[in-house]
Amino acid sequence: MQIDVMTLNNRMNNPVALAGEELAVFPSSYGDARKQLLTLSQRCGLFDSMLSLPLEGGRGTEDECLSTEVIWLGPKTASRVVVLISATHGVEGFVGTAVQTDLLARLVKACQLPQDMAVLLVFALNPYGFAHCRRCDEAGIDLNRNFVDFEQPLPENTGYEKLREAIYCEDAEQLHRLFEAFRQQQGQCAFEIAVSGGQYVDPHGPFYGGVAPAHGHRVIEQLIEHYQLAQRRLAVVDVHSGLGPYGYGEVINDHPLQSRGFKVANRWYGASVAAPALGTSSSVSKLGLLDYHWHTLMQDHGCFVTLEFGTYPTQDLFDVVLDDHRAWKSGDQQSIKKSADAMKNHFYPQDVYWRELVLVKGRQVVQQAMDGLQHD
Repeated sequence: MQIDVMTLNNRMNNPVALAGEELAVFPSSYGDARKQLLTLSQRCGLFDSMLSLPLEGGRGTEDECLSTEVIWLGPKTASRVVVLISATHGVEGFVGTAVQTDLLARLVKACQLPQDMAVLLVFALNPYGFAHCRRCDEAGIDLNRNFVDFEQPLPENTGYEKLREAIYCEDAEQLHRLFEAFRQQQGQCAFEIAVSGGQYVDPHGPFYGGVAPAHGHRVIEQLIEHYQLAQRRLAVVDVHSGLGPYGYGEVINDHPLQSRGFKVANRWYGASVAAPALGTSSSVSKLGLLDYHWHTLMQDHGCFVTLEFGTYPTQDLFDVVLDDHRAWKSGDQQSIKKSADAMKNHFYPQDVYWRELVLVKGRQVVQQAMDGLQHD
């Protein structure tokens, strides 16, 4: 399947050109996203099977049941698989689902994939966060800090402990003074690691990795076993939003620097690939990433990248996330509703131009993944 990126790029100066069917893939809610994806999957001639994995005890904003859906497209025996994941950070599922739905809509029309290749769509890995417009899940766990060995002592983040007073400070000016003092003493990278690198001591705080595998962690383990992914060559793309320049889709390579996976990702996705370990990414190195679980699985059989769509400045991200955690800790429903709106606006801009850029880059990266699997 070839994606007509050139045609899409030629229309970028006219937002109306993509304001109809193509932009309709951007959902309004978790329920809308799920309905769109499931409806299209049933219309797709490549559809093979689906796993529906319910979230036990978690409910949506309208008291609906929540689940992660895993959709297999293409031959069961395919030795090469593109895995496209949405909502690792719940609220970022709006963007991730748009990329998945756009691909599925085009597969409905084309009804073909490269030979010996399948696509695995993992919808709403963190369904609770998606439904409630949070990054974390029903237990306050940031799924993208949850992939650690819980049989070993949990990682420490001493910087978080030093900033804990500031994180819970409701006076915005004082909070920023405390943050700035830390930044001046330790540097911007150390500051970002302290706040967002991952912590395992404060369940009410941001970027909390938990003390046991979360729903999404268990889902990943289950689908790897169910589809025997360890025996296949993989191109995994995990879609996120919120970091980096507005509208820019950054391909992040977190493979160990000297590994085969690191080299494969750079080869498949080109010179624009960014690496936190090299300081070339909008993201800093972090603890417990989903990436690391796939790295262990893949060994020399593919690569994992994060496709991160930039929205607003990093400090704004920290502000809106910290407000969200304070609102949920307080239990005040009005504050929670206000926070949900702010989270959705930050991670999912309504701007048509931003959404066009998401589709362009999303299509490019999916095509690069397919080309890499097919020809490498």
